[in-house]
Parts: sequence; structure tokens; C-alpha cells
Amino acid sequence: MDFELTKSQKEIQKAARDFAKGEFSKDLALELDRKHEFPEKIWKKAAELGFIGIHFPEAYSGQGLGTLENILVAEEFCSRDSTIGSALILAGFGSECILRFGSDELKEKFLPPVAEGEILSAGAFTEPDYGSDITFMNTSAEKDGEEWIINGTKIFITNGELASFFCVLCQTDSECKPTYRGMSLILVEADRKGVSARDVGDKMGIHMMSTAEINFKDVRVPASNLIGKQGKGFYHALEFFDESRILIAAQALGMAQGAFDRALAYVKQREQFGRKIAQFQVTQHKLADMATKIELARLITYKAAWNFDQGRMDSKLTSMAKMYAARTAVEVADEAIQLLGGYGYMAEYEVERFYRDAKITEIYEGTKEIQKNTIASAVIGKLK
Repeated sequence: MDFELTKSQKEIQKAARDFAKGEFSKDLALELDRKHEFPEKIWKKAAELGFIGIHFPEAYSGQGLGTLENILVAEEFCSRDSTIGSALILAGFGSECILRFGSDELKEKFLPPVAEGEILSAGAFTEPDYGSDITFMNTSAEKDGEEWIINGTKIFITNGELASFFCVLCQTDSECKPTYRGMSLILVEADRKGVSARDVGDKMGIHMMSTAEINFKDVRVPASNLIGKQGKGFYHALEFFDESRILIAAQALGMAQGAFDRALAYVKQREQFGRKIAQFQVTQHKLADMATKIELARLITYKAAWNFDQGRMDSKLTSMAKMYAARTAVEVADEAIQLLGGYGYMAEYEVERFYRDAKITEIYEGTKEIQKNTIASAVIGKLK
């Protein structure tokens, strides 16, 4: 792999940075965070400029670019503001299921409005009883003529109350052993009769994103809403996670960089005991550790994205990237608060919000423990 970004990739990186600098107002971010409001106006502007769905083909209103370009945008957005950035980069969450596995009809109907900033999307995988274990599903989909009838509950669904559709992992064959071989992915429009969403309640961070419980009660959708192949939903979901974990790694990477930048600016101007804080060796060592972790997280995240764009599916690498970048985000944001002292605990200085937002990257799209399971399985291989 050539670790130098291409000219066009650097241009995309700069365009994303300039957009975020111009649109992500600090005062607005604080206001939206307090009110728990989605940054709708900024999202629509980002879509107009092609940042949303940048990895979609041009035929579906995308830019025809790759995962690497998508994560460059994510990194820049989340570096400028952890909360606005997160809301924007996950506006199309779950839509990759349609992009990678859906029929032409589903792609033509649902991908363009996502890329154009007309609708939000959601992936519905997690269930109250099973959490990170998606080998079991209580949500069922039964065939009735040319329709699916869906019943069940999903929890912690990103964009839940705002999404126009959900990519839902369902049990379509309860007789299969193991059960995950009888799962399928089905697209469910949010306005279908029997679909209801309920906010999960106050969260530690990511306040601009809706996180909801979704209930399906005798929801009927056309048989053509099946995403990919019947009985292959579990495997489709795993491939989706391989891609989405790279995006979460980039989200975490951006947060780490943003927290670092704010801490660095602070210690270079703040004086204590007659000297700039940056002149103390203990501060310099903290900054050195933070910068090293960020650079390592960037390298593995970029490599995972580049690999994916080359058609190489590597669950070990994507899990490593997600796990390491997320841990880096939490540690760097924590250290940033420490460097700012009492000011670091105040909302105005932003790093406390970066810390609150960073923690979720260790939890969703598979906890760090799940990532370790994936990595260990790949490292150990089959035991005789």
C-alpha cells in the first residue's frame, strides 16, 4: 500500500475540512447538544456538496468514490466537532446494506434520497435480549403470499426516530440450526402500519443523534423488500459491519485529533508557575503519547479502508482499526481534559463533549470485547 494520499483524496480532505470550519459553529454545536437536536440544515448543505453518500455510485446520486474517501470526510468532520460530525457521517447508516446487497429497484428507490439529504436511514440489528450477539433474533418475518409480516423489537437504533427506513435483520426460518442460517435482511419503511419508535432516553453523548427502540407489530412489507438473499442476512450483516467499523474507526480518529488539537492550542498559550504549560516535560510527554496513538490509529484505519476498496474482506483488520481507534479517542480525550484542568470539565472548552462522544465508539458496531473475539479467532485459526 502506498501511504501517500492521491491529489484528489487530499482535495476531498481539504474540502471537508473547509466545509466543517465554515459550518460547524461552536455556539451552534453547544446549542444543538443541549437541545438534543439533529443538525438538519448542515446535513442538507453537506449533501448538496456531495459529502453524504460520497461512496455511492453516481447513478445513485453519489460521487462514485471509495470507503477511503468516505472516511477522510468522516475524520475531518469529527475532528472539527465530535457531535455534529457524528450525526452527519451516520446520516446514511445502514444504507450500505442496500448498496452492497440490494436489488436494482431498492437501490434506485432508496439510495438517491439518502445521498441528496432528503431522508435518513437506519440499520436495525441489536435486540433487547441479545445485545451484541446477533446469532439469535426474536424479530421474525413470515411469508404471506407476496408479503413479509414482521414482528419484534430492536434497541439502540441510530437515527431511530428520524429514519425513513430500516434495514432489519429478521429470523425468516426458525427451523434452521444454527439459527443464524435462517436470518434475512428486509427493508422496512418507517411509515408502514405497525412500526413505532421510542427514544431510549438520556444518553452520555452523541446528543444530536436519535437513538431509539423500534417496535414492529404485524408490519407488512412487499416480498421485494428482501435485501440480498433469503437466509443470508446474518452473513450480509457481517459484511456490512466490516465496512461500518471502518467508518466508526474514522469517527473515533477524528474525535481523537480534535481533542488533541484543542489541548495543544491550550497548553501553548496557558501559563502556570511562570511558564507555558507546553514547556513542562510532563506535558510534552503527554502530547507525544497522544500524537503517537493518533498516528497509529490513522495508519490502521486508512489501511483497513484501502483494503476494503481493493475488495479484500479482512474482519481482523477492521476490528483492529475500530478497537484501537476507539480506545485512542477515549484516552486522548481523557488526557485532553486533564491538560486543560478545570477548564477541560467545562462545556465551553469542548473537550468534555469529545470525551462523552468518544466513548460510544467503543460500544456500538460491536463492543471492544466483540472486536477482540474477532481478532483472536483470526489469529488463532482452527484448532485441531
